[in-house]
Amino acid sequence: MIRPYQGRTPVIPDSCYIDVSAQVIGDVVLGENSSVWMNAVVRGDVHSIRIRANSNVQDCSVLHGMRYQYPVIVGDWVTIGHNATVHGCVVEDACLIGMGATIMNNARIGEGSIVAAGAVIAENTVIPPRSLVAGVPGKVRRELTVEDREMILQYARNYLDYVKIYLAEPR
Repeated sequence: MIRPYQGRTPVIPDSCYIDVSAQVIGDVVLGENSSVWMNAVVRGDVHSIRIRANSNVQDCSVLHGMRYQYPVIVGDWVTIGHNATVHGCVVEDACLIGMGATIMNNARIGEGSIVAAGAVIAENTVIPPRSLVAGVPGKVRRELTVEDREMILQYARNYLDYVKIYLAEPR
């Protein structure tokens, strides 16, 4: 469901896929070719949410800001895995946020990083670019390789294929 909130209506290009079971509410702007999948919630009611081009928010994930303080900003070519919580933070370009990960207020995930499945990134944490972060709390485990970056981009490209397939399906 796509719905306005207090006079703000989500901005969604025609190239995007929003599943009918997803909730996209209020001050939300999606970039070209981005997608929001089954039962995901992108709740731009208390602060803005920006998801740039070629990014995907997978099933049952929640994106929400912190009232009057922290928006959610998701860069280009980002994959947010199933059941992740992304709250009041910045995820820079070409990142992979693993299934069930939690990123808390005022955190920043550096470009080209992976946050492992189930990791918890505490408030105010800054993750350097090209980092693999895992654990509770999340800690940098190593610097990512060129091969790791290609894998991150391949996940995002897979979802671009899914977008084309789902947009072609009868509604």
